[in-house]
Amino acid sequence: MADLGEENRVAGVFGGVEFGNQGEQNNQNIYGQEAGTIRNQDLPVKRGFWSKFKAFWLQEIDWNKEIRVELTPYQQKVEDEINEFLHQEITWEKVHDFLFQEITFGKNNKNA
Repeated sequence: MADLGEENRVAGVFGGVEFGNQGEQNNQNIYGQEAGTIRNQDLPVKRGFWSKFKAFWLQEIDWNKEIRVELTPYQQKVEDEINEFLHQEITWEKVHDFLFQEITFGKNNKNA
């Protein structure tokens, strides 16, 4: 170790950082970890919005899993009406009657 005013040069390391003899076992006991690594799993982590969003967006999805959707009675009624409307039989007679129906504007003067 270098004392104040001394400089230890280490080849291949930017800035010449040296933590004693790297081969010694007691070096791990003195410093507890290697230079540049901090691993403490006991610290609480407050997850931000983007890490939550990324975790949701990049989650693994089982495409073979069945997805069940349960509707309330009102939602089922609306869904049935939409399906009935979309799957109704369309004939030329119905189209003709719709296009050429009588349209009145304003008050109906038949009772006057």
